[in-house]
Amino acid sequence: MKLMQRLAVSAALCLGALPAWAETFITVASTTSTENSGLFGHILPIFKDKTGIEVRVVAQGTGQALETAARGDADVVFVHAKAREEAFVKDGWGVQRFDVMYNDFVLVGPSDDPAGTRAAPSAPAAFKAVADKGAAFASRGDDSGTHVAEKNLWKAAGVDPVGQSWYMETGSGMGATLNTAAQVPAYALTDRGTWLSFQNRGPLEITFQGDKVLFNQYGVILVNPAKHPHVKVAEGQAFIDWLISDEGQAAINGYKVNGEQLFFGNAAK
Repeated sequence: MKLMQRLAVSAALCLGALPAWAETFITVASTTSTENSGLFGHILPIFKDKTGIEVRVVAQGTGQALETAARGDADVVFVHAKAREEAFVKDGWGVQRFDVMYNDFVLVGPSDDPAGTRAAPSAPAAFKAVADKGAAFASRGDDSGTHVAEKNLWKAAGVDPVGQSWYMETGSGMGATLNTAAQVPAYALTDRGTWLSFQNRGPLEITFQGDKVLFNQYGVILVNPAKHPHVKVAEGQAFIDWLISDEGQAAINGYKVNGEQLFFGNAAK
């Protein structure tokens, strides 16, 4: 973005004014977790009230969201698979990546925990226990950030679950996959934000949490206008600048379900 244009964005945000070029909407390709958790329902009205810019969300798995952005069908991408995000920028599809917030992944499963994952010393050990027991496991199987994290955990456990009778790939978002896990019942990996917002838990409980490898970082990127000239650069950058500002971070930190905070802002200052 040109310096003067960016200064105009910042000035407009500070003053609460709406320049003519910002009287529009942007499309954000994001993960199902930001949508299913209710976070966007909380923060996007605050951003619109501040700037007048409407944010239209395309909620997909991270892999699909990055593909959507690479095709030029979004102005901004807001996802949670850092290595892929960095590759997206390196390959020229995005301008710059910014850390926005984090939470963590948790393993949920039947309350009687047939694989004994509660006693596991680490997340990979918990996954190996599921495999050793042949306990049902519901995977998103959709190339999302959660699916990428799950595959990394299977790899660390020395297990290839694909094709096993106990391993079910739903090809769906996090909410639908949790519904499947509740019905079977089965184990599943989920981000904590979606879990806290999920109402149809049935027999499911958190059976493993707290390992540092379950850390879940989210990042935001403006789609490169050099690749797609129609990208709404000023408005998209305004959204990014707000997310990583003190006000945006406070809005993220202020979102709670039953008194529990779902996401923690950690944008670089």
